[in-house]
Amino acid sequence: MSASEGQSDDPTLDDLYEQLEALEETVDTVDERTEVRRTRRLVNRLSHNAMVGRVITRFTRKDKAEAFVGSVVIGMPMLVEDGVFEIGRFLAAHPPLFAVNVALAVALVVGILYVADFREIQIHNPYFGVIPRRPVWVCGIAFATAAVLMTLWGRIAWDEPWVNLCQVSVVFTAMALGGSLGDILPGESE
Repeated sequence: MSASEGQSDDPTLDDLYEQLEALEETVDTVDERTEVRRTRRLVNRLSHNAMVGRVITRFTRKDKAEAFVGSVVIGMPMLVEDGVFEIGRFLAAHPPLFAVNVALAVALVVGILYVADFREIQIHNPYFGVIPRRPVWVCGIAFATAAVLMTLWGRIAWDEPWVNLCQVSVVFTAMALGGSLGDILPGESE
C-alpha cells in the first residue's frame, strides 16, 4: 500500500502484522500458511529483541507503574539498611551535601533516561515548556515511595523532620535509579 492509500510513509510493526495476516488469508496451501505463520513468529521475536531500539515518546500510567516497581526493587535493600540513618544524619549536618545528593539523584535519572542511550526518549509537552515530564514523574514516584515505605515500616517517625527528610533522600537516590531503569527498559505502553 502506498501513502496515498491511507497509510503513512513510515511503516510500523502493526502494518507488517496486518500484511502478514492478509497474506495468510490469501495463500492456498498448508505449506504456504505454515510459512506465513513461521514468518509472523520470526517478526514477533525480532520485534521483542529490537525493543531496546524503539523511540519512547509518551509517558503513560503503565510507565509510572514500571517506575514504581523499579523503585521498589532497587530501593528495597536500602529500606532495611541501617547505614541509611547514619548517612542521613551526616547529610542533615551538612546541607550543601544534601543538595548535592539530591542533584546527583536527579542527574542519574536524567542521564539514564536521556544520555545513556538505552532507548531514544523524545521530550513531548514539557512542564512550563522546559521541564521534561518523565524525570519529574520518575523522581516524584521514587521520593514518594521512599517516604511512604520508610514511614509505613516504622523506619522514620518524622519526629526530626529535617533529619528524616535527609534519610529519605538516601533511599530516594537508589529508588530514583531503579525507577528510571524500571521505566525505560520495558518500553512504553501502546
